[in-house]
Amino acid sequence: MHLVTLRAHLLCLTLLAAGALAQPPAHDDQRVTEADIRAALRELPNGRVERPEFESLTDEQIRYLEGILSGPRSAISGPLVVMLASPELGDLAQRLMAYARFAGSEGFGSVPPKLNELAVLMAARTWSSPYVWNAHHRFAVSVGLPAELVEAIRTGSPPPENLEPDVQAVYDFLDEFLTNKQVSDATFDAARNALGGDRQLVDLVGTFAIYQMSAMLTAVDRTGLAEGEAPTLRPLE
Repeated sequence: MHLVTLRAHLLCLTLLAAGALAQPPAHDDQRVTEADIRAALRELPNGRVERPEFESLTDEQIRYLEGILSGPRSAISGPLVVMLASPELGDLAQRLMAYARFAGSEGFGSVPPKLNELAVLMAARTWSSPYVWNAHHRFAVSVGLPAELVEAIRTGSPPPENLEPDVQAVYDFLDEFLTNKQVSDATFDAARNALGGDRQLVDLVGTFAIYQMSAMLTAVDRTGLAEGEAPTLRPLE
């Protein structure tokens, strides 16, 4: 099967201990080969949605996998695996997910990583997604989110006092949005000011929505965690 050569400006992620990602570095051209795709398929985590063999891939699935592997990711993971069942959806969604995941890097979302990860963790908590949580909670702390706040989100407890003003404003925005399905003018203005403008606020809502999709897909699939990892996020009683 012929595999096209794709131009890649951003490749080869820097993986942190949690499996979450730092800023993706720029690289030269990369050809996505059959061997690359076969290797990626061998590393797919377990789940309920069928994991295809290379020989059964459709042209659409090949293009979907090439699109991922030629971008800022080095693996097919989490919701990207689930969407192999619907590669047309996957191709659209994976670009949105990359835009949100690499926020703070040139060409991606405009939300500072610390505040972007706050939205990711609150999305994971909303859907009790151990996969999304395990992929992000340590990274969130490494980019400046207080560990005490991360633990409070995990356990469904009130946030700690004396949070930094930007963290407090974004937490209040997301919490009020979840609770009331809307936000007051005062909460909106505080979050917009903390983030730096309308674009950043819209990108924050986008991250929150996209990672709820990620959490939902991995929850439906029951996507397996990395070998040796135990779930650290469970449904609240």
